[in-house]
Amino acid sequence: MASPVIELQNVSMRFGGEVILRNINFSVASGEIFVLVGPSGHGKTVLLKIMAGILCPTEGEVWIEGQNFYQLSASGQDRLRRKMGMLFQKNALFDSLTSGENIGFPLVETTSLSTDEINTRVSHYLSAVGLDHARTLYPDEISGGMQKRLGIARALALDPEIVFYDDPTAGLDPITSRRIVDLILKLSRERKSTAVAITNDMNRAYQMASCIGMVVNGELVVTGSPEATQSFSDPRVHQFITGELKGPLTETA
Repeated sequence: MASPVIELQNVSMRFGGEVILRNINFSVASGEIFVLVGPSGHGKTVLLKIMAGILCPTEGEVWIEGQNFYQLSASGQDRLRRKMGMLFQKNALFDSLTSGENIGFPLVETTSLSTDEINTRVSHYLSAVGLDHARTLYPDEISGGMQKRLGIARALALDPEIVFYDDPTAGLDPITSRRIVDLILKLSRERKSTAVAITNDMNRAYQMASCIGMVVNGELVVTGSPEATQSFSDPRVHQFITGELKGPLTETA
């Protein structure tokens, strides 16, 4: 059996005296889309940033493509980061750059591609996300859904093998949200990439996921496939996915 693309072993994270994540263990296989759900403020984004090489955990090991990421040299970490792409929750687009320039930015900064090669790749990804017409427009001149698609295009500009999506449908209407997830699935299939995504929209989680995990109270509960998640026995999972007001997630001491 092939080694996991991503594997976390006994990962914990503290900020000051506050425990954010506790003893996290799971792995993501090649080509899988692992979706993280769970109540706001319980550590989903922190966990995603640990996997993406942005935050070093307080304890434990993060293995990327068989390498212990946080034990590598700075240059070794950079080599692995070049295999990763990330869509940040609020897109993190540069307001002073056009759509085309936003996609081209990581290519200019981290590759030796010629201007013509960069322009060709920018055109390819604008087309892939349906934004050919928006090349010269600035982020504030396009809609929220278009900004999200632009963020996805920039995350993919370096042809990453692993892509991290932090709440890719946040703030979007249901139809646009479904289209964004359809786009993520299409691009993942075409590129045979591995992905980890965060969402609190269970309909989109079921649409997107190969496997689902719920981050709650600093723990990760891996619930499995969408079908397995819907019948999972943990009462915290049941309350979250059904949206019931009464249950362990809303009990007060």
